[in-house]
Amino acid sequence: DKLTSVTSPLSDDVTLHETKNQKMQMVKAFDIPANGELKLSRGGNHLMFMELKKQPKQGEKVSVELHFEKADPITVELPVEATNHNPQQH
Repeated sequence: DKLTSVTSPLSDDVTLHETKNQKMQMVKAFDIPANGELKLSRGGNHLMFMELKKQPKQGEKVSVELHFEKADPITVELPVEATNHNPQQH
């Protein structure tokens, strides 16, 4: 399948980005392998929220709806971490 878009009450403009050769660029979709997973990470594939309607605080959760090419949408709650949070260091 493919992740084709993301919507959120936090922003009317959520885009998909990838980082290759230390350059970030917007993409139309992310491939999701059969029986696999799509990992989003700092410095890799990620979501970018533009023009936030409010600034979320660390410890809060942000609701996002993931839209796919074939599968039905899925709503998930994402934890808000510190701006310098790097899960690879934990």
